[in-house]
Amino acid sequence: MSSKSAPPPLPEPLGVPVADSHTHLDMQEGTVEEALARAAAVGVTTVVQVGCDIKGSSWAAETAAAHDSVHAAVALHPNEAPRIVLGDPDGWSRQGAREGGGDSALDDALAEIDKLAALGQVKAVGETGLDYFRTGPDGAAAQERSFRAHIEIAKRHGKALVIHDRDAHADVLRILAEEGAPERTVFHCYSGDADMAEVCASAGYFMSFAGNVTFKNAQPLRDALAVAPRELVLVETDAPFLTPVPYRGRPNAPYLVPVTLRAMAAVKGLDEDTLAAAISDNTARAFDY
Repeated sequence: MSSKSAPPPLPEPLGVPVADSHTHLDMQEGTVEEALARAAAVGVTTVVQVGCDIKGSSWAAETAAAHDSVHAAVALHPNEAPRIVLGDPDGWSRQGAREGGGDSALDDALAEIDKLAALGQVKAVGETGLDYFRTGPDGAAAQERSFRAHIEIAKRHGKALVIHDRDAHADVLRILAEEGAPERTVFHCYSGDADMAEVCASAGYFMSFAGNVTFKNAQPLRDALAVAPRELVLVETDAPFLTPVPYRGRPNAPYLVPVTLRAMAAVKGLDEDTLAAAISDNTARAFDY
């Protein structure tokens, strides 16, 4: 295996255990048990497994039921909604090409998410939101309808809402305000600037930072982290994506949380145990476990 594709080494363990607030174990190499054992060995003792479609959300719920250290989030990803409604002739997603099913197909899919959201091991509805990077204007209506429905599902079941916001900050914030955000709302892989962090903080939204906070060109993210209140900050991998520096480009996994957390502590001028203790408490509050 070339060093480029090899998994990074285990970092120094954290002194205070934390949770990976957003991971995709179903897209990572190896077994769930191996991933959880490696994570626990460095002080990452809890993970939130996030679904992006019906199949992935069902798998998240099953995996959380089988492992005490795993909690599930269930949803149709913002890019999934237009694929359901309009179809996906190119099949760029991992589900392959498919026909569009119109609004009724989206309603059916949302009903499945609603059923999963009622389960005890499912702590959140997400990742949902808007993604203007991958979906063009033709898919915006399906995304928005799906997002509003997920907000309603989260509130009805008393679950956290996990937001995916890519190139869509203003519309995401507007829709949350229009619908009334759930009591606990998490901006996963926070991607806004410091001004938006102040807006999120005043609304009480949690901001979860991923490995991209370590990237050289990510100064606006570090500025946002610097102003984000300590009691609203979470850490995540979004693994297998967004591997932190110095391992960028190699496969990410929950055991790499300490690398990102240490970079975050430096930005906030806190020692790592202080930040880890805050993040541990925040994640438990955000996801109500």
